[in-house]
Amino acid sequence: MDQIDLDIISILQFDGRKPFTDIAKELEVSEGTVRNRVARLLKERVLQIIGMVDPYRLGFDAPAIISVSVQPPLLETVANTIAKFPEVSYLIMVSGEFDLLVEVLCKDRDHLATFLNEKLLHVPGITNTQTSMILHTFKMAYGALPTLEGQSEENSNSNTNDN
Repeated sequence: MDQIDLDIISILQFDGRKPFTDIAKELEVSEGTVRNRVARLLKERVLQIIGMVDPYRLGFDAPAIISVSVQPPLLETVANTIAKFPEVSYLIMVSGEFDLLVEVLCKDRDHLATFLNEKLLHVPGITNTQTSMILHTFKMAYGALPTLEGQSEENSNSNTNDN
């Protein structure tokens, strides 16, 4: 992976639908170079192009973060079970007081309560949970704008929206 790959990734993270011709002009390379590199990055699973939605605009007014403690030998089993719930949008293993952080998107508080009481708390191996409702989202982004090792952020080709 070189700087051109990282620049392509940065551009696509800002606008995943940007035409290869526009990317090529911006980076001063050929469209074929961009097309081939994107194809390789997709094949190698370095890059994934997805559509992000704003859960509030879809009527999900009770998003929450749930911290979960798990009996150690059951961690992977519990995580695999939780990952199958449709309300779960993000699930990570963490260090510290809890073992897992679970982001859920629920329509309303009743939906959240039902999720907690009828789904999550019925998963064998869970010993403790702590639920925090998300009150306001200041930033929602997936992925990071990459830079090469040793390159400062100011010198990298960052794509930010100044509007």
